[in-house]
Amino acid sequence: MRKLSQLKKQLKQKKQVPPALTKSDEKMVKKIVDETSLLNKNNVTRTKAYLDFYRRNPAIHWSFLAHMVSRNGGWNMTDLKGSLHSRLMDRSERETFFSFLERSNWLIFQDAYPQLLLYEESSKRKKPLFHLLPALHVSFFMKCAWDFFWQERDSYLLTMALIVNEQNYLESRVVQHPGYQAVFSTVEFKMQDLLSMNHILFPYVKGGKVKLAGATVHQFERLHERILIGKRLYGILFGSGLKMVEKWASSTTHTGSRKDYWPHLFNSVDEGMPGLALKPRLISCKLTPGSPRIYSPKLEFSWKDRKHEKVEPGDWYKDSNVLSYLEGSLESLGGEIEAEYCSTLRKLELAGILGEVVE
Repeated sequence: MRKLSQLKKQLKQKKQVPPALTKSDEKMVKKIVDETSLLNKNNVTRTKAYLDFYRRNPAIHWSFLAHMVSRNGGWNMTDLKGSLHSRLMDRSERETFFSFLERSNWLIFQDAYPQLLLYEESSKRKKPLFHLLPALHVSFFMKCAWDFFWQERDSYLLTMALIVNEQNYLESRVVQHPGYQAVFSTVEFKMQDLLSMNHILFPYVKGGKVKLAGATVHQFERLHERILIGKRLYGILFGSGLKMVEKWASSTTHTGSRKDYWPHLFNSVDEGMPGLALKPRLISCKLTPGSPRIYSPKLEFSWKDRKHEKVEPGDWYKDSNVLSYLEGSLESLGGEIEAEYCSTLRKLELAGILGEVVE
């Protein structure tokens, strides 16, 4: 692929020492860092920021993909306090899982959002400013990718580059970090993978009803698998149903509760009666008559905002072999997942009834 050979040539150049910043450069970098920090408070603020940016800059497809995946991150966070997952995990396990999800969500935003803001500033000034990326501690790989995008305006290649970058960025800082290894060794995490409970959902409206597209994440601890699922999710999202997902996202505020997409099944208020015997209530994603909806709280009532430790330094990029992930072009994938998701909810409910954790 000719374009990739051009990018590979740029990546083979020696990494240059960041130039001395002018006062104007320093002011811009500080503004970007401050704005990123302000919007990196929690999953809700990050998720909204991605969508707002995409509305202003629709050529940056990754921002909408990040918005939709971040919605799922929020749902996973509140699941830990909801009526299904909370029965399968004790308090310590829920805390560990939330810390893992929150740190990942926070890290990606603090690395990617400054890149987006610098692109936006470049567009306003009608000249590339990507020489400032090293001052924002962004990988050399992305410095080359943004320079290349400025020349070619290839949204697909930029999206693939950002997927590769963010997953490699997480690898040593979260996935391989000793503090989070317990997440991948717990029975609950293995059970989720076994029962296909790690769904990424893209809600959309069709025929007056909210339907679900998406894919299932397996073997999250493997970098290669995470990059491939990112590519697949992009193909699903930016396929023929993009406008329907965009319409749903624009009209639905992200709260972290799964009530956002299916209020007939989930509620952010707990409708369960204390002491009531647990029994199955789900059949094909419909509640049995008289059954309370599944409790799925809003993020603001589930977890307090966290203060994060400084990011571990270092550039993940080592060689141009990662460019193989950028090959190909956008494939429109169906991604129908609703039946599988409904089956999963049923399994999860039964697992909770059989394995309730008493604190």
